[in-house]
Amino acid sequence: MTTLRFGLEPTPVGTAVIVVGDDGLVALEVTDAPLEHAIEPLVHRLGVVVEHDPSAAEPVAAQLREYFEGDRAAFDVRIDWRLVRGFTRAALQAICDIPYGETASYGEVAIAAGAPRAARAVGTACATTPISLVVPVHRVVRADGSLGEYGGSPERKRFLVDLERDAVVQGLVPGVASRAPSRPAPRAASPGS
Repeated sequence: MTTLRFGLEPTPVGTAVIVVGDDGLVALEVTDAPLEHAIEPLVHRLGVVVEHDPSAAEPVAAQLREYFEGDRAAFDVRIDWRLVRGFTRAALQAICDIPYGETASYGEVAIAAGAPRAARAVGTACATTPISLVVPVHRVVRADGSLGEYGGSPERKRFLVDLERDAVVQGLVPGVASRAPSRPAPRAASPGS
């Protein structure tokens, strides 16, 4: 039986549960829920053993700390895509190309993933991604520019979008030129969100 290893990293938006295997990052979930709510679905879905091993998750945890400190715009993490297939994988890989501090609509991601009429499927991919933050689904917004949901926590999404935009505007992130935001994000979700 395969063994995956996990570690925990506190972040400003909740505890990151980082699950790694021999082929890279398998899952990263930010949660306020008890640990078993993040780990047990993986155990059942993959038929694997998941052991607590903070040292195995430390390379990802270190990059998360740099990201939240404003010192990292892109993650240098090998991703093990075993939990995603088909269009979901194509959509999530397209999302990885959205530049730090910018957003793209679900429709724009669908086009980038090769299925221009699949905006709703992009939304499903974002909602069900096993890897948040490193796969920046928080950068995907509605066509009208409103944020929409983010794992049931629009406040987390707002925090992440603002964190990146503020860092870009202030010129804080190495390798990212200071610029005004390309698309202003609203402060509150639109009615019916």
